[in-house]
Amino acid sequence: MKERIVFLDWLRVLACLMVILVHCTEPFYLGDGGTLITSEANAMWSTLIDSPLRSAVPLFVLTSSYLLFPVKGETRTFLKRRFTRVGIPFLFWLLFYAFVPAIGSSLSDYSFSDNLKHLLLNFPDAGGHLWFLYMLLGVYLFMPMLSPWVEKLSKCGEEWFLALWLLTTLLPYLRRIALEVYGLPEVWGEASWNEFGILYYFNGFIGYVVMGHYFKKYIPKLTWNKTLSLALPLWIVGYAIVAGGFWYLMPKGFPIHESIDLAKDMETTWTYCSLGVVMTTLAYFLIARKFTADGTIYKHLIVPLSKLSYGIYLVHIFLLGWIFGMVSDWFSAMNPWIAPPFIIMCSAVLTFAAAAIVTKLISYLPGHRYIIG
Repeated sequence: MKERIVFLDWLRVLACLMVILVHCTEPFYLGDGGTLITSEANAMWSTLIDSPLRSAVPLFVLTSSYLLFPVKGETRTFLKRRFTRVGIPFLFWLLFYAFVPAIGSSLSDYSFSDNLKHLLLNFPDAGGHLWFLYMLLGVYLFMPMLSPWVEKLSKCGEEWFLALWLLTTLLPYLRRIALEVYGLPEVWGEASWNEFGILYYFNGFIGYVVMGHYFKKYIPKLTWNKTLSLALPLWIVGYAIVAGGFWYLMPKGFPIHESIDLAKDMETTWTYCSLGVVMTTLAYFLIARKFTADGTIYKHLIVPLSKLSYGIYLVHIFLLGWIFGMVSDWFSAMNPWIAPPFIIMCSAVLTFAAAAIVTKLISYLPGHRYIIG
């Protein structure tokens, strides 16, 4: 049996819970197919709670990189294993979310024909969280080709790549500034007829893949003092950028009921490959590396949940809407300035637990690996 890397198990469970917390926060600023913020309290809690959670997806990529990159052995074997572990369950849940309404949803709001059309080119509306699997499979496809390069690259060369990648994490901000100043959101060679700017090939989640390798190869285990001296400033500054940007771009006249374009604009500093999110991701990863406890809680709770985490991710949206509605009713009489964090936290924990139970039950079925990985 392959020896487990303790901190990655803790990190995988944490990142999975963070994703569910994000999805439990969304109803406080999204609704009716667009941007919907009914009160200043909802605006404030959405900003405070969701902003530090945007690192969840990058943490999943860092975890995969730390475990799998550079790729060892035959490319065919690697891709076959990844497709079996990730790709086949992904296809199963694409079909599932296209044809099975989530618990608590209305059949009148569910369009099987629209979902079928979406499946031809993209994920169904009911399975929006499946966007992550398209990206992850793309990363897996690129890993074997990138592996010989990173194995031959010096430490200095890897640092140069990461420096240029970090420069690209400013692009979401620069495009927003360019839009305000020039009326067009293009920078550094981009144009309406050309999306390939000067740093295009250094952009995106591949930076997290290289970062995971850099940590594994060049960053030694640090003391708690050293870890916190690095992680805390990274998190504080990163959180200030992420939360401050979201709040700054949000109109302040409540209630707000606008198109989805407003939410997309507000989320400029929430994008996964933007500087603030990168900084909070690094902070979490540095601290997670200090998680070495492998006692009873780790063996009987964290490891089982870590093994189920992919299934939990796939399943949770099916349950979340019903659980969120139920929890919202529980706290409906509470002061509206206090209720949101209770609703978000309780909904997330209950959804996580319910998804874990469902995933565990599926694991007893024949061929379960083709459903939950």
